[in-house]
Amino acid sequence: MNTIWDVVHTERAALISDLEHLPAERWATPSLCPGWDVHDVLAHLVDDAKTTWPGFVLRLAAARFDFDRYNSDGLARERRDDPGATLAAFEAVSRRTTSAPAPKATRLVEAFVHGEDIRRPLSLDRAYPAEHVAAALRHQLATGVGMGGGKERAAGLRLIATDTSFDAGEGQEVRGTALALLLAVSGRPVAADELTGPGLTALTR
Repeated sequence: MNTIWDVVHTERAALISDLEHLPAERWATPSLCPGWDVHDVLAHLVDDAKTTWPGFVLRLAAARFDFDRYNSDGLARERRDDPGATLAAFEAVSRRTTSAPAPKATRLVEAFVHGEDIRRPLSLDRAYPAEHVAAALRHQLATGVGMGGGKERAAGLRLIATDTSFDAGEGQEVRGTALALLLAVSGRPVAADELTGPGLTALTR
């Protein structure tokens, strides 16, 4: 568990560094999350970092067990008028080790997928630790789409990472970096040259 939190803390610090000099007009750039701009995603990450098990249960009940409403409420609560203030709030909670009642691997999914939700539209690059991205990918493959995973998207496919030891599933092959596979399984768009194989259409449709 300590290793996961070490990775999460490193990723949060890297994202803060990437965004601390972002021009004001770029905060409204649409993210890879439909309907959210990059400022919205950062506010979600603030809310996520502050979440505790009891708080999650109470707030989910207040949202009538609607996860979309739960996330929207959290975003509205943590999004400041000034993006710089939201970034400062993220930095203030960046070393926390609290989370919703979910497997710790979800923290890796949040760090990597939401990191790319922000970075890709802004043309920012980061080299993530492939073995930990693969751990996030394994979690997504074991988790249904309704719970934020990607199990159904990868059904009937064999996913093979080209940058770390990862080979999962049976069926038509899809090859690419662990990050590209993670994003695709998580329902995010990837560039045309990031993934290859006869199962590509099925995974990205």
